[in-house]
Amino acid sequence: MTRIAILADIHGNVPALEAVIDDLAGRAVDEVLVGGDLVGRGPEGSRVVKRVRELGWPAIGGNHEDYLLAFRHHDVPDEWLHTREWAAARWMAAELDDDDVAWIEGLPFSIGRPDLRLVHGTPETNREGIGPWTGDDEVAGHLDGVDEPVLVCGHTHRPLIVESDAGLVVNVGAVGLPFNRDHRAQYAIFSAGGRHGWRVELCQVAYDLERIYEIYESSGFQAEGGVTSHLLRMELEHASPILVPFLEWAKLLEVAPDWQSLDRFFEVFEPGQSLREFFRALAPAS
Repeated sequence: MTRIAILADIHGNVPALEAVIDDLAGRAVDEVLVGGDLVGRGPEGSRVVKRVRELGWPAIGGNHEDYLLAFRHHDVPDEWLHTREWAAARWMAAELDDDDVAWIEGLPFSIGRPDLRLVHGTPETNREGIGPWTGDDEVAGHLDGVDEPVLVCGHTHRPLIVESDAGLVVNVGAVGLPFNRDHRAQYAIFSAGGRHGWRVELCQVAYDLERIYEIYESSGFQAEGGVTSHLLRMELEHASPILVPFLEWAKLLEVAPDWQSLDRFFEVFEPGQSLREFFRALAPAS
């Protein structure tokens, strides 16, 4: 019986990745695929890339691969190369070596099999994703965008299974930075069978969170990444998004996304709350 493990959104979190590798050792899978965002939002992108290459796992590029390549090649607005707001992105881009960059540049947008298509976000872009908020018509539209009956994705950091007459959509969740209030590293195993050719098991693996916190400190990422790395660590602690809400809040209120704005932000934002409700509440202030 064919069994495929698919994981995504490792985000430079080696302890989480190693926990998944250990878990897979007892799962008897025939193949492992990686759905993008190996790097970014975490301190050890280079080690993640080297580990995945060492294991020979086929991978695709995500939006954070694109972001760090853009910083690496200075293909970003000039101010991003100097301002504190982008210190963490510059740090993560610099942490990659030339071999990492060359390998990342060669990653495909998607991986296809006759019975399954893996993308990072959607079949159209790696910067938008499929989550619990995605409507049935939109899901059907994404399935229409591929030839295969099963569409597998990541990007939103929230596991999801949606099955319909049109096909099967699976979001495998995040290994390194889940956003569903579950701190465990998350991925999925696909076994042959089922209505659309695959049965899906969503997997969760506990790992040593204190170890990744230590790496934030020992690597220099916590100190040199500024407010961004601080909020990324908070995302690990809460297993929910904080950085993007902060950036969107700052943009909406036209304030600098810096340390001085944090207290004001947390007066109106509670980690784990509905982002739709948060931005709806902010609308009158715009």
